[in-house]
Amino acid sequence: MPEQSDHWRLDHEPSDHRSAGHGPSELVIVGAGGFGRETAQAVAALPDRTAAGFADDDPARHGTRIEGLPVLGGVEEIAKSTPARLVVCTGSPRDYGSRARIVRRLGLPAHRYATVVHPAASVAPSSRIGAGSVVLAQTALTASVRVGAHVAVMPHVTLTHDDEVGDFATIASGVRLGGGVTVGPGAYVGAGALVREGVAIGAGALVGMGAVVLRDVPPGEVWAGSPARRLRPAPEVGEVS
Repeated sequence: MPEQSDHWRLDHEPSDHRSAGHGPSELVIVGAGGFGRETAQAVAALPDRTAAGFADDDPARHGTRIEGLPVLGGVEEIAKSTPARLVVCTGSPRDYGSRARIVRRLGLPAHRYATVVHPAASVAPSSRIGAGSVVLAQTALTASVRVGAHVAVMPHVTLTHDDEVGDFATIASGVRLGGGVTVGPGAYVGAGALVREGVAIGAGALVGMGAVVLRDVPPGEVWAGSPARRLRPAPEVGEVS
């Protein structure tokens, strides 16, 4: 996993994961779509962090306000012109490699990225969350969970003991992972999926919503159903590891 930020509690920082103490208190949210808007609301719930606004490459959004925040301009323009930390909030089942592409395009060091954990998330002291990741409300990380960099963890997710989620992965709302599950870099686990303990989901794989995953999912494949089975190769999402 890439080097981790010191913005919230991570592997090398023993303080509470919602506390700060390093760098600017403002952050810029990259992407003004649904995930970005959800992240803006999570930041608004934090007592010691504020969002300066959005960076988005859609020129039609520039100069508008979304969720009460201004769309400041294009992604690279804003990243270069502000000292604020960034959090990249893009991606969908149709293009879940976009966060990785943006982060690699910007080429910024890990300390430029904020890590956002909603106050209504429950994160065990033994769990760790990487730079640029977002953990939304009513999520639980129960014990010794490892979440990599630039990971999206949507509401009402349960990550149980010893789960490992790779960089740039997306865990959609209502997902439940049994103990010791590994989710590879850039994988997408769809809403409401259930994953049996000890199962590995490969890099770049896509697990459909509501799937019941009882065995390993190879890298770069789409699996769905109950029990989940292979449907087809995953869409091309670019480099994820």
